[in-house]
Amino acid sequence: MKKFINNVDNILVESLSGFAKAHSDLVELHLEPNFLTRANKAQNKVAIISGGGSGHEPLHAGYIGYGMLDAACPGHVFTSPTPDQMLMAAEAVHADKGVLFIVKNYAGDVMNFEMAAEMLPFENATVLTSDDCAVINSTYTTGRRGVAGTVIVEKCVGSLAETGADLKACKALGDKVNKQTASIGVALTSCTVPTAGRPTFDINESELEIGVGIHGEPGRRREAMREADEIVGDCVEAILTDFKIRDIHPTNKHEALLLINGFGATPLMELYLIFNTAAKLFNLQGFEISRSLVGNYTTALDMAGASITLCLLDDEIKQHWDSPVHTAALRWGK
Repeated sequence: MKKFINNVDNILVESLSGFAKAHSDLVELHLEPNFLTRANKAQNKVAIISGGGSGHEPLHAGYIGYGMLDAACPGHVFTSPTPDQMLMAAEAVHADKGVLFIVKNYAGDVMNFEMAAEMLPFENATVLTSDDCAVINSTYTTGRRGVAGTVIVEKCVGSLAETGADLKACKALGDKVNKQTASIGVALTSCTVPTAGRPTFDINESELEIGVGIHGEPGRRREAMREADEIVGDCVEAILTDFKIRDIHPTNKHEALLLINGFGATPLMELYLIFNTAAKLFNLQGFEISRSLVGNYTTALDMAGASITLCLLDDEIKQHWDSPVHTAALRWGK
């Protein structure tokens, strides 16, 4: 295993410390327990908090700042954060209008955030993200997994919170964005968890995994490597089928946001190629891709692969996607 590591037991704290130093204008790091908050606490707004296992950077710490999160709770690599992290983070950023947790649908994350929510002394609610249409259940979940669509939820809800909207409205928007979003991922290689020191799963040079999870969980199927257009075509079809199964029927020329997300080791050249093909295919199905995002936004350490996410837009979602944001990973309009 070749990685820039001093000691596997210290990698998370050293990485978080580097992130906080690099973005000291945006975030403040708290240790024991580990959590990050905005450098300048927001006032009189719903506090938006997310978190999960590390290894998916820039999710979630990279989205702390104006227009998105107030705090993030990083667990160890691919390991859920603990309730005490969430409690301390909530107490640090609570701004008199309640707390909204945004939680990816993984068993450990859900359980620990629920425990924290029960212990909080102030009003709170949760948005559970579940955009992965690859499988119904996995090793880590009961139901659909939360993956790259979580970024869209955090952006839109974070924007609404900045307007002074109440907790009920913020949760309603988060639930709506999640419902109107579907994702599917493809892996060309495994990722390597530092403490394990070897790839999470074996896959040879002539294979790919359709529907892989962001922790390296098995997908829908293992199949032979093919040209990019064929792979993207299968992913687009899976997303369209998912909307039909969930009885979501976009109108003709429905506007949509297309997010092409890299898993950590895929060149931007390839990600833009995927976007080009996916956009054409969705256009042929009557979608107008009016918003886009391409890059590494929800990674899986050093996995080679990518995910495709389509979010159906309406005026409210567009307003909050387009609104100003200033975080380490997303910055526009301010």
